[in-house]
Amino acid sequence: MKSAVKPSKRSRVLVRKETTAAYLFLLPSLIFFLGFVIFPIVLCVWTSFFDSTMNSADVFVGLANYKELFQDKVFLGALKNTLIIVVVSVPITCVFSLWVSSVIVDLKGWATSLFRIVFYLPVVTGSVAVTVVWKWMFNNYYGIFNYLGTKTGIIDQNINWLGYALACIILILLTTSVGQPIVLYVSALGNVDASLVEAANVDGATSLQAFWKIKWPQIMPTTLYIVVITTINSFQCFALIQLLTSGGPNHSTDTIMYYIYYSAFKLYRYGYGDAMGVVLAIMIAILSAIQFKLGNSND
Repeated sequence: MKSAVKPSKRSRVLVRKETTAAYLFLLPSLIFFLGFVIFPIVLCVWTSFFDSTMNSADVFVGLANYKELFQDKVFLGALKNTLIIVVVSVPITCVFSLWVSSVIVDLKGWATSLFRIVFYLPVVTGSVAVTVVWKWMFNNYYGIFNYLGTKTGIIDQNINWLGYALACIILILLTTSVGQPIVLYVSALGNVDASLVEAANVDGATSLQAFWKIKWPQIMPTTLYIVVITTINSFQCFALIQLLTSGGPNHSTDTIMYYIYYSAFKLYRYGYGDAMGVVLAIMIAILSAIQFKLGNSND
């Protein structure tokens, strides 16, 4: 039996130098991560236990901020709105993205690229610009929806579209959310083993059966990633609310993210806002863990 060959002293020195060089290259990113991610998280959790305002010194209140949260009707309304947005927008985004990707993946290369550009354009345009355009289209007096509706006779008089603010918010969110999933799904579907699909077709499988039994299991990791990212983005909906309704009327369109901003930067209740941030982070973490668990159980 041969004895294990021990690495030479020169090899150990070389490995040590390479490891040191690797950590030095990682150091700027690590400093940034610690300073702008880990430290704010720790500070947020710490401040959530204080009555922290601009006008007086911080006073330790323990769990008082968390107790107040679940007695706050505005927060409960914001929580309800946030959950409605997540429950409605996430499935629609995923299903619509998968359907569009399934249709365009087999087109000619230039056509597939064109559709990907069209759907991805709102993502790179930015939520602020997209929301401003949508707000103009929803306008009661000179919006394009009312103009086209009255000119074509579809509607008799101008409609206050933002009276259905939550539905408008979900619609706008969808336009900025489907771009990345479509790009990812097109890539995933393009990497499906074509020979398996051809074999299934030869055996008499329908297109739906081939998709469900062959394509779906192979794109499941991509689906899991899309579901998790889309869920997190839906929970963090803020700029859209700020520009479209500013939480009005009377906080009826608040989301948790917007109410955090309102509490911390308008009411100057930093500890209360941080408590909401902690609750939101816990909700996202639990939901993401459940999604990962369900996704891995299907492997």
